[in-house]
Amino acid sequence: MTTSQASTTDRPDITVIAAHNEAFRKLACLGIAPDQPIVGRMHVTRSLAEAEDGFMAEAVKATGEFDTFEAENDPDGCHDFGAVDIRGQKVFWKIDLYEADSDFRYGAETPDNPATTVRVLTIMMASDW
Repeated sequence: MTTSQASTTDRPDITVIAAHNEAFRKLACLGIAPDQPIVGRMHVTRSLAEAEDGFMAEAVKATGEFDTFEAENDPDGCHDFGAVDIRGQKVFWKIDLYEADSDFRYGAETPDNPATTVRVLTIMMASDW
C-alpha cells in the first residue's frame, strides 16, 4: 500500500460522522431514538436558558429540526454547526466530538466510531459567540 492509499483509508468517514451527528442532535433535541446508541450531552448557554418564556424550548426544537446544510455552514460535511432564527433572534448550535474516556479534554481520535466518541451539542445565542 502506498502512503497516499494509507492516508486515504485512515481518514474518518465524514458521511458516518454526519449521520451520527444528525442522530445525536435529533435524540437530544427531539427525543428521536437512533438505530444505534449515540453518546453525548446537550448544553445551553446561560443567556439562552435565561431567555424569555418558552424561547429556549423553541430554540432546542428548531435545532433538532434543522436540515439546511450548505457549503457556507457545513464546509467539511460533518453536520456539526447550524443557525436558526427564533423570534427574530439568531441562535447557533455546534457539536464537538471528544474521546470517550478523556473527560472532554481530547478530541475524538476516531470520530466515526460511536463506541469511542462522545458528542457535546451546545446551543447558544449568536451574541454568546
